[in-house]
Parts: sequence; structure tokens; C-alpha cells
Amino acid sequence: MTHRDAPALLYEMLRSFASLAQTLNLSKTVKSLGSTRQTVRRHIDHLEEYMGNPLFSFDNRQYKLTETGENALKEAEELLARGEAWLNSESRHVHGLHYLALQDGKIPYFLQQHPLTSLWDNSSELLKFGFHCWAQSQGELESPSFAKLRPYLMVFRYNQQNGDWICTEVGEKSSFATWFGWEKYRSAVGRSAVNLPSDKGYSYLLTQSFDDVANTRSVRLDHIHTHMPYGSDGIPTPSSYHRLVMACRYADGDLALATLIDRTLNVQILELPEDMRLAMPAELQMDVKPPF
Repeated sequence: MTHRDAPALLYEMLRSFASLAQTLNLSKTVKSLGSTRQTVRRHIDHLEEYMGNPLFSFDNRQYKLTETGENALKEAEELLARGEAWLNSESRHVHGLHYLALQDGKIPYFLQQHPLTSLWDNSSELLKFGFHCWAQSQGELESPSFAKLRPYLMVFRYNQQNGDWICTEVGEKSSFATWFGWEKYRSAVGRSAVNLPSDKGYSYLLTQSFDDVANTRSVRLDHIHTHMPYGSDGIPTPSSYHRLVMACRYADGDLALATLIDRTLNVQILELPEDMRLAMPAELQMDVKPPF
């Protein structure tokens, strides 16, 4: 079938697929969607017909994702999340750059992508230094040009099997380490980016920034405001920061993504209320002065 044959009920079909993939139980899926067994089965049948392969196997009254289903799930969840955000005017483009304004209960998440030229206008000395290191190293993570910056970086490797970005390195002076403390920063290595303590609730939208940089093998600058657990009690605390995501290469030639974050009150995000912009306690700003 061609792209012109895409079904009018694609969104509902994706919802049925994602829900059944999560529960692996038809009754629970029907209840969560407020649908019927016949409808959910029909949606799955149609998707499998369009894709040309089964998404589930069904043995001993138990659903299980096939390899095709596992490979399709993340993209389906991303499409659903983006569709919902677009419908609620939470995700759009401003001057051609990515913009998010999400609210999940009491936890906000605002993100605005900025052109790289704004590094010289309103970004911190740490991010400017980071960009210079990236350019001088030509993206080689083990280059001596990156050596002084490594303590401030988080580094991720793409997992081809499940489509996740896996944390391989957390610098002891990075924003993640200085915010969450040594126990969490040490245990972050080996975990998926969507399962880290930060950015909970928006994981499938947030990986869009990583995927964008990976696809273009470039650099991306975002200003972000959200709330993240802080301190031994894990109290949600306002956090504002600039984030530079850089496409790099491991020594074996594989793609690496290095993130450099500087917590600051100087975030510029459209429609972010002033009281929220200044809500992060001033002592939590990083104020790093390179060269080190």
C-alpha cells in the first residue's frame, strides 16, 4: 500500500496498539480506552495489514510483542505524544525552531530551541567554551580538546535494539551530578535517558531533541524550565537551564551525544511567566567560569 492509503482512524489505531503493547491484556486495554474488544482487535488487524507483519503473537491466551511490534512501539508512542501536544497547542515551532509548553499536573516543562548564534548573545561562558571544545575536537569525544570539558558532560550512546539513548558517562561536575547528588549520578550510567530522574512524564517528546541532533550530526541549543526532585527528600524544585546537545564520536567511531547543561535564571522562553522564570533558588545556579 502507498502512503495515500493511510487510514483515517490512524490515531485511534495507534492508541489501541500502544495500550495493548503496554498491558498485553485485551480486557485491560478495552477498559483503559473505553472501547470494545472487537474495535481493538480490528485496529490491530488493520495496522498489521498495512505494515505487512504481525505486531503481536498470541499463545496460551497471552499477548506478546513480535520483533516488528517492539520496533514500532516507540515511534507509535512518540506520534501519540506529539499529536496530543499539538492538539493542545503545547508543541509547535517558533521561527522554525522547536517549542514545547507542557503542564502535567503541577509539573511544568517549557522548552525553546534557540539558534546557535544566540550562544554569543545570551548564553553562559560554560556553553560558549563547550561549543569551542566541540569544534576544536571535530566531535571526537576522546580528543584532548574535550578533556577539560568532560567533567561537565553527560554522554549517551544509541541502543539500536530498543531505540533508547543509554547514558554512558556522567561528569562529576555536571548539572546532573550537582543537582541529584553522587548516588544518583553514579547509578545513572547504563540507564536509558527516558528513565533518568529528570524530565519525567515527557520522555517521548524530550528525545526529539536527541534524535534531531543525531540525524543532523550537529549541535542544538535549548532553554528549558521545569521542576525536578532535589535534595534527600526529592522535593520538586524549579530548575532553569541552557542545554547544548552535541553530536560526537566514540573512539570506536559510533555516534555519541554529549549534553552540556548550565543552570541559570537567564532563560528566554516564549510565554514562560516571569515568576516561573525566576523561581529556581538563586544558589542553585551553576556560574562556572572556564577555562578551568
